Amino acid sequence: MKKVFGLLLVSILVLSISLSFAQSLTEIKKRGKLIVGTEPTFPPFEFVDEKNQIVGFDIDIANELAKRLGVKLEIVSLPFDSLIPALLQGKIDLAIAGMTITEERAKVVDFSKPYFEANQAIVVRKDGKFEPKKLEELVGKKVAVQLGTTGDLVVSEINGIQVVRFQKFTDAFLELQNARVDAVVLDEAPAKAYVKKFPKFVISSVIDTGETYGIAVRKGNKELLNFVNQTLDILKSSGTYNKLLQKWFE
Repeated sequence: MKKVFGLLLVSILVLSISLSFAQSLTEIKKRGKLIVGTEPTFPPFEFVDEKNQIVGFDIDIANELAKRLGVKLEIVSLPFDSLIPALLQGKIDLAIAGMTITEERAKVVDFSKPYFEANQAIVVRKDGKFEPKKLEELVGKKVAVQLGTTGDLVVSEINGIQVVRFQKFTDAFLELQNARVDAVVLDEAPAKAYVKKFPKFVISSVIDTGETYGIAVRKGNKELLNFVNQTLDILKSSGTYNKLLQKWFE
């Protein structure tokens, strides 16, 4: 999976060379909206609430970015593995989706300063029959992941794990609920959100992977990247960032 993902990114990079960088701040202001891509099955970062609205920690940050530009925010819902292609094809201005900064992704997009630290979690059914404490204990088991995520990458690197990939984490947890897979591997924060909402699941272990999330910008778009970084600095220095943390994680 990791090799395939790398080849895909190289192909996308070649394609993107022929595309103009249309998302300057002036053009975004003229358009009157900031277009942000996300994949809304990743609570509390982005998810669909009871009013059928996409909300979350990342969405609040996106709103702050749009507010500082004086434009409206438009959220585009996409499969996670389609976010970088959409960004490079000019369909969205930014990808904000709990996206881990990796060397492979950084070859084809530019990332903002890290804005969140994360680890991976193993989630199982709360029946006490299987409680793995490390990734190696998943060998010989069926493990559900979301396609293209860090969870997908880390379990794919271990021989003997039968990886079952889904476009949405909701489908992965449905498979776990129905005992068609033995575990789900995903980032710690959304894992906690799912376990809180569905007490039939439990986090059996948190794997310290030392990841950081970044906001993805089309490579070479320094003006937009600088604006994003400046806004993140302002949110942190003003206390707004901490308020958002308290809102979504406490």
